[in-house]
Amino acid sequence: MKRTTAFTVTAVLLLLGLGLGYRIGFRPDLKDGLSLSQGVYDCRGNLLRISLSRDEKYRLWVPLAKISPLLVKATLLHEDRWFFYHPGINPGALLRAVWHTYVKTDRRIGGSTITMQVARMRYRITSRTLSGKLRQICRALYLECFYTKREILEAYLNLAPYGLNIEGAAAASQIYFDKSPMNLNLPEALTLSVIPQSPIRRIGASGGTESEQKNRNLLKARAALFAKWSATYPADREQKHLLELPFQFRTPATLPFLAPHFVQEVLASDPFDSQITTTLDLKLQKLLERHARGYVEDKRHVGINNASALLIDYRTMEVKALLGSADFFNAAIQGQVDGTLAKRSPGSTVKPFIYALAIDQGLIHPLSILKDTALNFGGYNPENFDGDFAGPLNATEALIKSRNVPAVKLCSRLGDGGLHRFLFRAGVSKLKEPSHYGMTLALGSAETSMQELVELYAILAGGGVARPLKTRPAQKIEPGPRLLSREACALVMSMLATNPRPFQGYQQAWTRDDISVAWKTGTSYGYRDAWSVGIFGPYILAVWVGNFNGEGNPAFVGRDAAGPLFFQLVDSLRSACPEVSMRQYSRPPDLNIAKVNVCAVSGMIPGPYCSHRIPTSFIPAKSPIKVCDIHRLISIDSTTGLRACIDGAPGTRPVVYECWSSDMLAIFRQAGIPRMVPPPYDPECGLQARAGKRATGLTITSPQKDVTYTLRAANLPEEKIPFTAVSDADARVVHWFIDAHYIGASASGQTLLWTPSPGTFMVRAVDDQGHSARRVLKAVIAQ
Repeated sequence: MKRTTAFTVTAVLLLLGLGLGYRIGFRPDLKDGLSLSQGVYDCRGNLLRISLSRDEKYRLWVPLAKISPLLVKATLLHEDRWFFYHPGINPGALLRAVWHTYVKTDRRIGGSTITMQVARMRYRITSRTLSGKLRQICRALYLECFYTKREILEAYLNLAPYGLNIEGAAAASQIYFDKSPMNLNLPEALTLSVIPQSPIRRIGASGGTESEQKNRNLLKARAALFAKWSATYPADREQKHLLELPFQFRTPATLPFLAPHFVQEVLASDPFDSQITTTLDLKLQKLLERHARGYVEDKRHVGINNASALLIDYRTMEVKALLGSADFFNAAIQGQVDGTLAKRSPGSTVKPFIYALAIDQGLIHPLSILKDTALNFGGYNPENFDGDFAGPLNATEALIKSRNVPAVKLCSRLGDGGLHRFLFRAGVSKLKEPSHYGMTLALGSAETSMQELVELYAILAGGGVARPLKTRPAQKIEPGPRLLSREACALVMSMLATNPRPFQGYQQAWTRDDISVAWKTGTSYGYRDAWSVGIFGPYILAVWVGNFNGEGNPAFVGRDAAGPLFFQLVDSLRSACPEVSMRQYSRPPDLNIAKVNVCAVSGMIPGPYCSHRIPTSFIPAKSPIKVCDIHRLISIDSTTGLRACIDGAPGTRPVVYECWSSDMLAIFRQAGIPRMVPPPYDPECGLQARAGKRATGLTITSPQKDVTYTLRAANLPEEKIPFTAVSDADARVVHWFIDAHYIGASASGQTLLWTPSPGTFMVRAVDDQGHSARRVLKAVIAQ
């Protein structure tokens, strides 16, 4: 009779549940409208942070397959051992609940199955009233119609209250035991299983002041469940001693708050995923934090109070460590600002890309000779950091010594949009028009973020293709355009690898044969930012030292302020990652790079009289192939010591001289470097005798091309325009003409000052070797 009654009740309620399903629609999403927390993990599964849901709960959702079978079995044993056999309600349990609650009134029993509890939690049903209980039953039957038992069990384990503001087994196991729900042991699984039945009595709603009593209640319930467990699973009785160990329970207050700037960026980019596995390596993150904070503390006496750092694996573009500031919680240094996203002047860290573009455009090779001397670009006069000029030096020296003048001059020669187009195509955001920067672009006047700067260096390390950073392993990134050739990248990497590390006050633990670091420093205008960024092993590391408020400090010099911290991190990373190969960089074997000998003096293809030759890397069909004409065989009169009028004439002897142009000779003199220049011709030699001699010709350098000179009317008689020209080593005098009128002469390499008048003129220069040049000069009165 009782079985028939129970069956009848079940059938009626099942029909009610089906009717409800037809009325409100099929297959409702159990997570629809549910606000979830987000758990952020590093690449090894270490928890970085759990965020609160919108309703201030710790609530994570994980699949049933990622929850420990121990917890699943313990929950079923404690809450609903017939779960897989009933249709959503347990008639016997319901009748027992009615008998004790409403008939005998000796104690309140809910009689709810796991399905009924899911219905109550998901649809916010108050089940303490009879009408509420009926709604709960109908909803449970409805859920059973459209979900499998495993789906309902998964929902329960993700929605059940586990005390305080914690819901779901994933959040509870992470908070209470600092582990994922898959890794729970038996005592931990039993502990979690008994909490949902009475969370306030066993854990509390807000921490409370009765923790000892709550612990006793919790332990008593766990012991009772273990008795059931050992009866069901006798083999586990031997684990009873584990339940007698001291009880350790963590609270939300002890949750980790690691890599805060990185986690904030990840959460902002993916506000929906409940479980976020990132590319960050917590071991490397802590390494960066420890060294940066220690370095800032050691250098506080010179005004260094803040630093940022970013480490990526350029093979995958995965962010491995990110330090936004030296102290996230320090308001005095604006610690919550993410320095890896802030736009700052990169200083000289952009120079490697000027040299890479110049190599690709056939302007230079690593040993090409560049000029480091005073220059003027339409009123802009670039200066070096030290205020001095080094004279002629090769491209590799100019790059690693960070000379400004050669970089600006080289940048001015770039075609195809030059550095500005390169930065734009590489993804540097918020660039202004090229005219806004002018030649200062070569010195870092276009602001970049640290993340953008690292992406730029990844172009060098990755063979010339632009790629964005990754913060999640599953994140798909689309390669950008090819911006540099693989050969140009390899050559610039080799050039940067010759940059010596700064003095750090301790013996370095490695030599260049052990590890190769291709690195560059940068200092922004006004000493506001000190940078060091480089490539070693599979990593790219960037370090910034400065103030987020933009306040300058003479101590903020790239090599002195950021360089030592950079190499502290390099050394420590090498020790911390022995499994990662960091040996010296080697070029891929299939690159189109050859080794050729060049003149050691000029850096050009050796001529017949170049006696000293050195090897350099060369890109066939691209690198400059001009033959050196600096070294020349000149006939010297044995009697007078002057240059002979006729080569090889009797009474002469051949001597090899360096025949530099006048501007280069001036640079050598300025740098204090003597050169062996040829003597002048014998005065009896006329121009006709000198005809056909090899020479570099004559070039006017001032007045400048396409420049209009503005004259002040009040000081017109005192206005002067300099006339200068670059002549061959043979020339001694340059004669100047305005239109058809002769105005004077200047020694080769020297300046003639002319008092102008408004108008447009043709300026003509003629040297004593018969070479000539001309240029249009326009002068106007200032309005």
